[in-house]
Amino acid sequence: MHIRISSCIGVVLVWVLSNLLVPVSAAQEPVLEVRNGEHLKLWTRSALLAEAVEIQIDKDSAYKRRMTYRAVPYAKLMPQVEQHVSVQFVASDGFVANISGKDLAGKGQAYVAIETAEQSWPAVNPDNPHKSASAGPFYLVWLTPEAGNISNEQWPYQVAKISVTLTLSERYPQIVPKLTPSATTAQMSQAKLAVKGMQVYTKHCAVCHTINGGGDASIGPDLNLPFNPTEYFQEAYLRKLIRDPASVRRWKLAVMPGFDRQIISEDDLQNLLVYLTLMAKQRDPK
Repeated sequence: MHIRISSCIGVVLVWVLSNLLVPVSAAQEPVLEVRNGEHLKLWTRSALLAEAVEIQIDKDSAYKRRMTYRAVPYAKLMPQVEQHVSVQFVASDGFVANISGKDLAGKGQAYVAIETAEQSWPAVNPDNPHKSASAGPFYLVWLTPEAGNISNEQWPYQVAKISVTLTLSERYPQIVPKLTPSATTAQMSQAKLAVKGMQVYTKHCAVCHTINGGGDASIGPDLNLPFNPTEYFQEAYLRKLIRDPASVRRWKLAVMPGFDRQIISEDDLQNLLVYLTLMAKQRDPK
């Protein structure tokens, strides 16, 4: 009886080892999830590298210097991407970028860079614990960002999931500025500017923030709950905060970037402030 028990234990151990060790090894390879409607494709790192070419980025958004990557043209992952109004990139740190298909198919020349197992990338910012990891394993980069009018917020790194979605305003109507039927001509004019400001917010701010609880990101605070920054910042200092956060408040763990005039023009900044001011009157916790 003792021999039979020992034999059973031995069989069980062999089964456990054979069924655990292989999956653990396989699980070590990063996987990028790409979803288009009902179609889901899981790209392993090795599968992407088999399709990759070497590219050089003259001024990389994450590393602030010239970088060389193994990368795949974005069109390889999502053919005919220009047909999609919005494509969502979800990063493992909570950053969420919603980028138009036209931008992804446009003059900026989008690529997905792949961090190899043999050559790891450096930390994004070794002096900031929130950015002590690399930009890998998957990072959306642009070969000619200036030609495509691509901003820094459209370089999501540590990407885990990509999916075709409705626009942010369609999925979260509480972020849309509203007009009452009795709105005056002046109010209607402001509302039009606010809509333009919402577009600025969606491109540059919604990657980290929400409005009235509406949005995908989870890095920064909501910009209307419980209060709106236009209510607790003087306008001059709010403008400074957006242009250069460190000029208003500074701490080692800060992650908010500044937005210079090449990224957000003076007109766009004014429209963004109009949008935030109007949203302060539309506080909606839904």
